[in-house]
This record gives sequence, C-alpha cells and structure tokens, in this order.
Amino acid sequence: MSAVESARPVLALPQIQTLAAPDMAAVDALIRARLASDVALINQIADHIISAGGKRLRPMLVVLAGQACGPTTADHHQLAAIIEFIHTSTLLHDDVVDESDLRRGRSTANALWGNAPSVLVGDFLYSRSFQLMVELDRMEVMRILADTTNRIAEGEVLQLLHVHNPDTDEAAYLRVIERKTAVLFAAGTQLGAFASGADSAAQRKLYDYGMNLGYAFQIADDVLDYTADAADLGKNLGDDLAEGKATLPLIHAIKHSDPAVAARLRDIIQQGDADAMPEVLGAIRATGGIEYSRRRAGEYADAAERALDGLAENDAIAALRGLARYAVQRTH
Repeated sequence: MSAVESARPVLALPQIQTLAAPDMAAVDALIRARLASDVALINQIADHIISAGGKRLRPMLVVLAGQACGPTTADHHQLAAIIEFIHTSTLLHDDVVDESDLRRGRSTANALWGNAPSVLVGDFLYSRSFQLMVELDRMEVMRILADTTNRIAEGEVLQLLHVHNPDTDEAAYLRVIERKTAVLFAAGTQLGAFASGADSAAQRKLYDYGMNLGYAFQIADDVLDYTADAADLGKNLGDDLAEGKATLPLIHAIKHSDPAVAARLRDIIQQGDADAMPEVLGAIRATGGIEYSRRRAGEYADAAERALDGLAENDAIAALRGLARYAVQRTH
C-alpha cells in the first residue's frame, strides 16, 4: 500500500455502524414488518434466525454504497431487506445441508424445529424477497437479484460436490466462494449505487468492491475455523473439517506437505474426522497455511479498496475502506 493510499480516510467499525445507524434502523423495521406471516411456525423460525444478531453486514453494504453515491431513500432500505432475506434463507438451507447445530452461539433452527420446517421457512424467505423485488418495479433490480440467487444456488451445489473431496484445489475453492458469498456482496453494493442513480462506471466499481470484499471475508472466515476461540466464533471449531470441507488453510497444507502427511490429510478430509483436528492444525502450522490464507484474504481486501479509486471521497467511501480492513482483521 502506497503512502497516498494509506493516507486516505478509513473509518473503524464503531464509526461505520454509527454512520449507517439511521438507515439500518429503517432496514430493521422493514425486515420485522415484512417477516410477518399468519403461519405461526414461520414467524417463530424466521424471528429466531433474524434476531440471532450478527452485524447485518450485507444490508449495511447496500446503504453504505448508496450513501457513497448520493442520498439514501426507502428503495435502499427495501433493497437491503431483500439482500438480508436472501442471505437468511441461505443460512437456513446451509445449516440443514451441513447438519449444523450451532450458529452465532445459538442452536440452529434445524436443531430446534427439524430439517423440514427449516428448509420450508428458507423457501418462504426467498419468495418474500422476490415479492419485495417486484414491489420496486425495476427490471434491472430483478435481473441482478435473479441472476445472483441463481449463482448462489450453483455455489451450494458446487460446494456439495467438494464435500469429502481431497482433490479440491485453490481454484475450485475460490469458485465456490465466488458463488456462495461474493456474488451477494457484489449485488448489494451494485444495487446500493444503482438506487442512488450512479452511472454504470460507479456501479461497476462498487460491484468490484463487493466481489473482492466477499472473497476476503470468506477466506478470513475459513481461517477463523482453525484459529478463533469457539466462544467468540459462535459455532463449533472444526466444523468445516467435520463436514469434510477442504478450505484454504488445509488445501495449502496438503499441497506443501511431504507425501505421507499429505496422504494422511486427504484421508482425514474423506472421513470428516474432527478428532484429527490437532493433527491437521500441526500440518497447517508446519506449512504456513494460516499465514498464506491471511495473505490471500489481504490481497482481496486490498483489491476491494482499490476498486473505490476514482469515486468522490466521502464518509461512506471511508466506511467501505474500513469494512475491507475489518473483514480480514476480525476475530469472530
């Protein structure tokens, strides 16, 4: 990073949250209002996952991208709610597919109510998001979000193909991240700019920002599965290993270990052997897998910041820079 780049304004997370707070209050109110159903079980499950906390990063990106390009409106709030509903529906489906029992420090919906209700309420949230899209009556919005949800579904299937697959390499891993995580970040930032009337060049910059931020965020998240404190992380450490998912620290370890260790790591992935976590951690440390993965996450975060070059400086741009840095520096 050059001296000029390092001198550009960057907001810390509390400042970012303060900047976004008025818009996010409106988004949260809209989410609560539009979650309502006359089917009681839908309300119970949807409220459980929506109220679980989290930083509402994806809807926050919509309003910050909007602020970066002009004043925010009710359309931004509706777009942010749509993005959150899509994200929440994928969480419900993911937890069923992964057989997870803990998220954000609380029991998952499938652990409490079972798989079938969780899948069906996920479908409810998906369809509710499309009702909100139609209300906006903007064909470009519907095109972007329809394409995005389709790519997310592709990502779910791609990830399934790589479960217990020791041949998963970095390129395949990144293809999953692109579809499962990055495309929704990018859709949110592009739509925030679109709703502020930004031209196609500015929309493209914010799309690129969101895409790179998504990569950085997910790689950093996968590192935390091997390094974080379980209480801070809000889920069981080693979940990825137990599910047979080869994420970047382990992919790097397999590639750079001697043949005997690499063969053992491949066997652990095939078995989903969470009890082998100490052994896996030893191999990851020996090959510098954590440092390599953090460096790759940092490269994507730097690319996200560079994507903002040429946009007029304001507090929202400084906030977006801050989120790029937060994505790779967080501990949970």
